[in-house]
Amino acid sequence: MSARGLLCGCPGTASTNPDRPDTDEMKLPLIDPPKSLCVLRLSALGDATHTVPVINALRHQWPDTSITWIIGKLEHRLLGHLPGIEFVVFDKRGGLNAIRQLRERLRGRQFDVLLHMQVALRANLISRLVRAPIRLGWNRERSRDRHHWFVNHAVRNVPFQHQVEGFLEFAWALGVPPAPPVWDIPINSQDQDWAEQQLPAEQPTLLISPCSSHARRNWQTERYAAVADHAIEHLGMRVALTGGPSPREVETGQAIMAAARHGVLNLIGKDTLGQSMALLRRATVLLSPDSGPAHIASALGTPVLGLYAATWSRRSGPWRSLDLCVDRFPEAARQFRGKEPEELRWGTRIEEPGVMDLVEVDEVIAKLDSFLRTSGQV
Repeated sequence: MSARGLLCGCPGTASTNPDRPDTDEMKLPLIDPPKSLCVLRLSALGDATHTVPVINALRHQWPDTSITWIIGKLEHRLLGHLPGIEFVVFDKRGGLNAIRQLRERLRGRQFDVLLHMQVALRANLISRLVRAPIRLGWNRERSRDRHHWFVNHAVRNVPFQHQVEGFLEFAWALGVPPAPPVWDIPINSQDQDWAEQQLPAEQPTLLISPCSSHARRNWQTERYAAVADHAIEHLGMRVALTGGPSPREVETGQAIMAAARHGVLNLIGKDTLGQSMALLRRATVLLSPDSGPAHIASALGTPVLGLYAATWSRRSGPWRSLDLCVDRFPEAARQFRGKEPEELRWGTRIEEPGVMDLVEVDEVIAKLDSFLRTSGQV
């Protein structure tokens, strides 16, 4: 049977007409706490990290509400140890078998609310497996792949809103009072011990996570090496590389090592996700393009020197370090699109060859120097 056959006719999807008038019992914000709530956010690592403050806001407001999170396999490895959450893991590479397993896992279950927090076609389709009278999703301006067909409520459209606040709109729409985001992502002691062995003592550490999952968001390896050499020579820092085991990440790490004049610790492909989180927390500052590790580090409280040109840090920068980013997206908009950045659709990516060359080494070094001086590290 096809995926469509598995999903068609699934009961409990309320209405797929977003213009249908609400009934009294389906009004938002909610008057009474829901008994059960399902969150659908499969990927990616950064966006899954943005979902955590929503979960924490809901748990703080309604401690007795049962929360189920349908999440991707990799994202579960990162966040599956969050307490008090039932995780339903969906393997995106599992094909029809994964859909069958999810359907069986949800068979006979009813939720009061579905937070449909992903606009991808796959997520839209599997949302039909979730029975819930209230189906809250993204607003039309942020909808893709007919996302608005699968929900009957939408969050507010707030122009020029950062992703973290955009995700929190889901909690606020239900009636949770607005408040600053809270992550509190736990890291187990074994992973912390491993990170301490790799980065011992109190020497300030520049951790470099050089790769995004989008290749054209990445900076040149020679430029990473130049910043690493400056940090070692002039700031007395230890420099380490972190990243996954993919061929591109491994090759990037090797290229940075070859270009650097001083010794750099290369941990790319040598850690688990938990160990990577422990490294991110232990670092003095992370240097990274727009990537999952940048958002994870920010969630953990580590300052992030973000490199932006293909995307705009005003929307997708590390939440706690927006002032520390080097952002050349406005110049990219003018050069590659012939428009001012505010004229582009919010969330536009300019992933063109050479776009990240707009970020210069000198301005990154200047940001690093300024950060270390103001934080008292040098």
